[in-house]
Amino acid sequence: MKFGIITHAVHKVKDGQIYGYEPYVREMNLWTKYVDEIIILAPITKKEISSIEIAYQHPNIKVVEILNFDITSFKNLLKSILIIPQICSLIYRVMKEVNHIHLRCPGNVGLLGCLVQIAFPSKQKTAKYAGNWDPKSKQPLSYKFQKWLLSNTFLTKNMKVLVYGDWPNQTKNIIPFFTASYHQDEMIAIPPKNVNQQIQLIFVGGLTVGKQPLISVKATHQLLKKGYEVVLHIYGDGVQRTELEAYVKVHQLESKVVLHGNVEKDVVKRAFQASHFLIFISKSEGWPKVVAEAMFWECLPITSKVSCVPYMLGDNTRGRVVDSNVDEVVSAIEAYLQTPNRYLEHAANAKQWSRQFTLGKFEQEIKKLLLNE
Repeated sequence: MKFGIITHAVHKVKDGQIYGYEPYVREMNLWTKYVDEIIILAPITKKEISSIEIAYQHPNIKVVEILNFDITSFKNLLKSILIIPQICSLIYRVMKEVNHIHLRCPGNVGLLGCLVQIAFPSKQKTAKYAGNWDPKSKQPLSYKFQKWLLSNTFLTKNMKVLVYGDWPNQTKNIIPFFTASYHQDEMIAIPPKNVNQQIQLIFVGGLTVGKQPLISVKATHQLLKKGYEVVLHIYGDGVQRTELEAYVKVHQLESKVVLHGNVEKDVVKRAFQASHFLIFISKSEGWPKVVAEAMFWECLPITSKVSCVPYMLGDNTRGRVVDSNVDEVVSAIEAYLQTPNRYLEHAANAKQWSRQFTLGKFEQEIKKLLLNE
C-alpha cells in the first residue's frame, strides 16, 4: 500500500531522515507500520532538530515540500492566494499516486486536502480530526467548514473520520476515536497518594496564551496564601515563559513554582507518578493527551470544559471540570484536600478509565482502519 499523508505539521529533513513533533510522529509511526511506501506532503523548515522532535521509522518514505501559509486574517489570505493553487496541484498529484489518502485536520493544508479529495471518490481515505469536534463550540469558520465537508457523505466518499468524543447526530463516516501514550507493559502500581503531606501540582504543555499556564501559577499562589503546602512543577516552553518567570520573581515563589522547560517523555511520566493534581486550563483541545496521561498515573486533573473533557472525566467522577477561573481551580483542589477518601476514589477511577487506552489497543484500531478488518 502506498500511503499519502496530507498535513500542515512542519517537518525537518536531516541526514536522509524526516523529523517532526514527537507525539505526532510517534502516532504516525504506528499508522505506517502497515504500509509499503509513504509520501508526506507538508511544509519543511531548515531549523535545527529540537529535543521534542523524532524521526519517522520507515525504509521507504519521501516528503513533498509545500510552502507554509495561513488564512487567519484577510491580509494573510491575500498573500496565500498566489500559492494555494500550486499547493492544491501538489496535493492532487500525491492523492493520485497513493492508494490510501490520510488527512490531518484541522489546519490550512487539511482544508485544501478536504477539497481536493472530492476528486477521488473511490480511493480509501481516513482523516484524523485532532481538534474539538463539539458541534456547539465556537470555532473559526475554516474549522467549521472542514467539519461540514468531512461530514458530508455526498462530497466526501469512502472516508472514515476519526474524532475525539461521542457526539449525537453524526453521519455514518464519523468514528469516535482516542489516542494513547503508554504501552501495556508500562502499567505499574501507584502507591496511594497522601493529601495530608506536601501537595505536588503539575502543568504540562506549551507556555502559550491558549494553554493559560498563568492560571496554574496563580492558583498555586492562592493555595499557598490559604496555608496549603503545595509545589507546582511546569513542563514545557513557549512565549509566556518570561511572564511566568516575572510573576514567580515578583511574588517570591521560586521555591514553590519550578519551570523545567521541555524535557523527555520519561521525565514527565515520573513527574505524573509523583503528582497529586494536574492543573490544565486550556482554551481549546481535541483529546488532551496530558489529561489522559495524568489520569493513567492517578494524578487527578483539574481542567477546562473543552471538547470531550467532560466525557473523559466522567461527569466529575475522575477529576474536576472548571471554568477558566483561578478561584474555581482553588476551590476544586480544596474540596479534594478536605475529603481525602473522595480524592483517592476519583484518582482510582481516573487510572482505571485511562488504562483502557494503551498504545497496543490504539495500534490494533489503526490496523483495522487501514486493512478494513
